Amino acid sequence: MKGHLKHLKSGLTWGEKDLRTVKSPEELPEQFNMAVALVDRHVAEGRESQTALLGPAGNLTYGQLYRLTNQVGHALRALGLQREQRVLLLLRDSPEFIACFLAAMKLGAVPVPLNTFAHPSDYEFYLRHSRATILVGEAEFLSPLESVLERFPDCTIVGVRGKGMERAHGFQEIISSQPDELDATLTHKNEPSHWVYTSGSTGESKAAVHLHRDNIFCVEPYARHVIGMTRQDICFSVARLFFSYGLTNSFFMPLWVGGAALLLPDRPEPGLVLAAMEQYHPTIFFSVPTAYNKMLRENVDPKKLSSLRLCVSAGEALPAPIYREWLQKTGLQILDGVGSTEFGYIFLTNRPEQVKPGSSGKMLPEHKARLVNEAGNEADGEELGELWVSSPSIASFYWRNHEVSKRTFVGEWLHTGDQYSRDADGWYTYHGRTDDLFKSGGIWVSPIQVESTLLEHPDVAEVSVVPERDPGGLEKPIAYVVLKTGSQGGAPMEQELRQFAKQHLAPYKCPKSFYFVPDLPKTATGKIQRFKLRLQATSGKKP
Repeated sequence: MKGHLKHLKSGLTWGEKDLRTVKSPEELPEQFNMAVALVDRHVAEGRESQTALLGPAGNLTYGQLYRLTNQVGHALRALGLQREQRVLLLLRDSPEFIACFLAAMKLGAVPVPLNTFAHPSDYEFYLRHSRATILVGEAEFLSPLESVLERFPDCTIVGVRGKGMERAHGFQEIISSQPDELDATLTHKNEPSHWVYTSGSTGESKAAVHLHRDNIFCVEPYARHVIGMTRQDICFSVARLFFSYGLTNSFFMPLWVGGAALLLPDRPEPGLVLAAMEQYHPTIFFSVPTAYNKMLRENVDPKKLSSLRLCVSAGEALPAPIYREWLQKTGLQILDGVGSTEFGYIFLTNRPEQVKPGSSGKMLPEHKARLVNEAGNEADGEELGELWVSSPSIASFYWRNHEVSKRTFVGEWLHTGDQYSRDADGWYTYHGRTDDLFKSGGIWVSPIQVESTLLEHPDVAEVSVVPERDPGGLEKPIAYVVLKTGSQGGAPMEQELRQFAKQHLAPYKCPKSFYFVPDLPKTATGKIQRFKLRLQATSGKKP
């Protein structure tokens, strides 16, 4: 560990007390490498034997993860990887994912996690857009992409759990003979540490460029003020590592604090999630509204959640009916919050014993927020406004997307595109994306409010509300509805839902039509893609 200790002393990272009390990027040393702060620091401070990762893909202590990361770093360097070059990761949630990500950062290169549920055309976009020099992927994901990868002969391919294609290097083969000590590159704190592609809920993905300094300022406030995370905690996330929310849940936050992460390589269906909880006893569960709803529909057994002390939700607004049903059936509060890929993690949130169902919560003290109305002024009272946030955690820009970067990253402020209201006590309520809002009868309609109301109906499992133009060219709300098992669609149910809406909503907010569908279009992270439903509604094509 001599080289490792040398990095601590040289200011590449600081000790536990220094790092967890830093208030601004200016307080960090000029040379700062986030990979060293996440793993090497714990080994140097005597936590080598503490568990870092566990799950079906294997358990690793901090010492084992440190050595595996160093071996991978040497292997990537031997394959020609240079500073600031991109490394695409097409991997399941696994120790290999974590080690490859850390190794690339430690070398001063830029890891870029990819959606494992994407279409082959998406991967071609990622390869062309990122100009990556190395792609590390599961063999099963690489095999269907062979024809795509032929168009990128300069990209070196590494296959995990098999090669997947003839030109690929085997992961175990390239790391087996490598040394397990690696000096970290003396990266500047303002150099790129990683990219994360946005989920595509509003259209084409964008690559948010994060710096080595960024993650401290989204992880530490949440870990300290909200969940009080300690080294005894085990984090378990339904959101995958390729998603910004999952990346922090299962990687940055537990390793930052010195806790552990439970990684589930398989798709997180309710049965597998509950079985993993029974076997590995996580203490904090991170999920998304769609997954909570799915577990409720399958009659979750609260005994299988006995190890949990907290549940967290993000990714999209958690409807109040789902919160109340979960609390009733499990006895566990869900701390709903909102964050973004550009911000890095959650910045608005409910807190333990301070939950307001249907609200995104309050702003964390280290971050700033504004609500800006249509006129560009501060929103008055509970007037709707676009949420702008400010924090040192915010990404620098979108790669190769100058125009959108200028509109999104303005001075210290990130323009989120989310419409919010804020009450006198500082509670924020989400009303949808700026382009989700529409006027009916000349008055703004929040799809989120209408959806939350319809979810109160006992037969409704999921719903999404979008505008449709009537013959006169005016926009009116319509609803796409997924019914619970055993419930029947058709005219009687449509009439019942129409009457239910009229009892709880102003007339201009009531959907004029209800379309019963088997499911709603979603991103791989479970976020409803309303833009696809809007396109369907405006095209005249109905289910």
